[in-house]
Amino acid sequence: MTRTAWAGLVAALVVIGAGWGVTGPLSKIAVSTGYRPLGLIFWQLAISAAVLGVICRATGRPLRIGWPQVRWALVIALIGTLIPNSASYAAYARLPAGVMSILLSLIPMLAFPIALALGIDRFRPVRLLGLALGLAAVWLLVAPEASLPDPAMALFIPLGLIAPLCYAFEGNMVAKWGTAGLGPLQLLFWASVFGTGLALPLAWFSGQWIAPRWPLGAPEWALAASSVVHALVYSSYVWLVGRAGSVFAAQVSYLVTGFGMLWAMLILGETYSPFIWAALALMLAGLFLVQPRRAAALAPAQGIGETGAN
Repeated sequence: MTRTAWAGLVAALVVIGAGWGVTGPLSKIAVSTGYRPLGLIFWQLAISAAVLGVICRATGRPLRIGWPQVRWALVIALIGTLIPNSASYAAYARLPAGVMSILLSLIPMLAFPIALALGIDRFRPVRLLGLALGLAAVWLLVAPEASLPDPAMALFIPLGLIAPLCYAFEGNMVAKWGTAGLGPLQLLFWASVFGTGLALPLAWFSGQWIAPRWPLGAPEWALAASSVVHALVYSSYVWLVGRAGSVFAAQVSYLVTGFGMLWAMLILGETYSPFIWAALALMLAGLFLVQPRRAAALAPAQGIGETGAN
């Protein structure tokens, strides 16, 4: 590979990391005026389905499916979008976006013990150490009173852990049982379609429905931008895996976390205590240790079904 081609792949990796990272602060803006999770999730999935449908058609990916694919898409819609994003939006309303970026870095660490339980991975002491560092990072966020802007925020850290736990289960389920022949973009498209259908009645009957009004305000634009950006960067991630391999592409995990905090500082004006920076260092170290070194073992930096509320 030429230096120019390599530089292009590195640039693509950085852009993907920056794009995924910005969805956190955008989600924080989306909940800033009191919008509730299910209404946000409906529009987020509807927008993502539209964008992914165009991408699948433009790239020649067939969208016809049967009952086995429908079942998998419904599973991903539930554990990859509806459940984790409901928790994430609720957590974004109460926690700094930068802290949420750190918590989402736990996905591969939480995935490790689940993979062991399912018999799809081997025990490795170094990866256990990575899991321990990740848990230590969470402890740094919760235990010291000076860690978070308001000590009462520590009560909502468990809420922020629901999404990474769901994505960890999702990734392991896909690794063990496959996707019924669907590619990642096709699976995400159909999960978004079925998720939209599920979110509509849930949002309506729970009183969380959002009726857009023109002109759109910052929360509405933030939600739309987050949904479009995620669909585009996920598609780009799939392309990057095909061009550079999953080992190279998986390094986007570090960039997503770092850019998530950087964007939160630039867009939201967030500032962090030394404890949070120490938690970030521990989380990145844990992420390094827990990442598999074999190309075939790696999954996307985010859950397949995640469509905006990172």
